Amino acid sequence: MASERKNQRGLMWALIGGAILLAGLIAIFVNAALNQPDVAPTTPPTSTPTSPPPTTPPVTDGDVVNPNAADQGWVPEPITTDPDRYIHRALEAASAFDTQLGERDEWLTYLDTWFTPDTRYTSETDQLEEMESAQLELRQSVVLPESEWDSLAQEDGRVTASVTGDIDYVDVPEDPSGDMRIGTADVTLTFTRTSGDGTESSYVEMVRVSVQVLCGAGSVPTSDSSQQPGDCKVVRYFPEPMEP
Repeated sequence: MASERKNQRGLMWALIGGAILLAGLIAIFVNAALNQPDVAPTTPPTSTPTSPPPTTPPVTDGDVVNPNAADQGWVPEPITTDPDRYIHRALEAASAFDTQLGERDEWLTYLDTWFTPDTRYTSETDQLEEMESAQLELRQSVVLPESEWDSLAQEDGRVTASVTGDIDYVDVPEDPSGDMRIGTADVTLTFTRTSGDGTESSYVEMVRVSVQVLCGAGSVPTSDSSQQPGDCKVVRYFPEPMEP
């Protein structure tokens, strides 16, 4: 009996010790939870609305005599009093065409509209004769010969032209007005042909071309256009470059 009480007493103290230990552990966990530092709520990142990038306006070359010329593969004639800008386009115009968009005679007739009489001749008859002579010289000695045009046309060919480098200027003799200039520059020609299976091939040639222009009083504008007297016009293309 005494032994049984002793065992019961030992079990009771064991339970009491376990309860005390459990209470201590609970106190430790509660204290740790209560003393945990506050953590600020995470705010989701916000994105600042941005406006779309500004659009770049299409590059324009300014006013031209005939805006539809480009649709036929030709260089539009600029309306300007700036000889440098005008000469750039005039040199390119004498070589750029598309055999599928226009006939050779149409292209040459279009180039005729770039011309103005040479004011160094006082007689109107002489001026007209000299202009017609310059237009004939363009056909015979400056532009691509008809046989080469026909060869390109058989392969849906076209030519683009671009002035490369600076323009070299030569004084026009016997020009008291000082409004005429002869400009010479290298022109890069890109020929493109299409084979029977539709494959295009291109090659490049470099030519040196000279043109005489009048930018000042006496120039005759193209009829039914926005050109004004004094705007730049072509007087003559040369079959050989006129070097300084």
